[in-house]
Amino acid sequence: MLFDSVIDAIGATPLVSLRVPAIDGVRVHAKLEMQNLFAMKDRVARQIILAARATGELAAGAPVIESSSGTMALGVALVGTALGHPVHIVTDPRIDEVTLAKLQALGCTVHVVERMSEHGWQSARLELLTELLETLPGAFWPRQYSNPQNPLAYRFLAAELLADVGHIDVLVGAVGSGGSLCGTARALREKLPDLWVVGVDCVGSVLFGQPDWPQRLQSGLGNSMIPPNLDPAQIDEVHWLNDREAFESTRALAAQQQIFGGNTSGSVYKVLRHVAGRQTGPAVVVGIMPDRGDRYADTVYDREHWRANGLYDLVDRPEPEQVGYLEPVSSWSYAFPVREGEVPGCESV
Repeated sequence: MLFDSVIDAIGATPLVSLRVPAIDGVRVHAKLEMQNLFAMKDRVARQIILAARATGELAAGAPVIESSSGTMALGVALVGTALGHPVHIVTDPRIDEVTLAKLQALGCTVHVVERMSEHGWQSARLELLTELLETLPGAFWPRQYSNPQNPLAYRFLAAELLADVGHIDVLVGAVGSGGSLCGTARALREKLPDLWVVGVDCVGSVLFGQPDWPQRLQSGLGNSMIPPNLDPAQIDEVHWLNDREAFESTRALAAQQQIFGGNTSGSVYKVLRHVAGRQTGPAVVVGIMPDRGDRYADTVYDREHWRANGLYDLVDRPEPEQVGYLEPVSSWSYAFPVREGEVPGCESV
């Protein structure tokens, strides 16, 4: 397939059937967003930057600055540099060597904060980003956590899913900025109002009422702040995994499905298997897998890293425990978010 540019090549990712335990009539698919040039956030970067250029908010040749320690940085680097913009990435010491090498190879300037603030690494990055905006005239900040173009980018993903399978009963996805799962769900529900949406978070993330633990090892999902793009009304059920559970499932995804993913993809895989196994009738279950595994070679896929960080001391539940919403968790658990005007408790799909 011929494209005029790398930007045009973003999207149209494979939807692959998975072999998981489930009754006859249950079809389980993985949307391999990792097969974008860098990863899923390529879609977001394209949407935000092209929209900003169209409105004049981003002038030709002006700098682009974003805060990210992972795939959003790569997406902004891809789209920004391809369109002739100097790209500055504000990140923290958790950035892996593979991502850093890619950013530098693309010609980005990478700024690394030295220490986390009282609200974690993301808050510290935003403080430095604010300083840079004052010193770089005309600089544009994509604001992935609050820019409505982030979730809007996923209307294309939703359209691809509908074109491939026509109908979806359950959608499973990781939650970080809130853009991918909420944006995809919102677009799908225009055609599928009964869609059941399952969010995957990590232990130590505040997104769904849990206490913050910035030392968590998972990246690409979870947050120490509540991003404006998170729309809880789009999510019917939320699961939390601890670091060991997420990493174990990521390795299982490679061994069982031959998909070499990052811990976001592995977390989705664990919950996807569970959701597929509890179906009592024919259903189509789809999981969004955001990131490939190359940047996790010395963490998720390195047992010495596990030992050094005490992962073997953590519980690894084979099945989740249902808990009350806002009840603190330390291993695989799930709950049904309570929305304004609702009575706690509902039946899952």
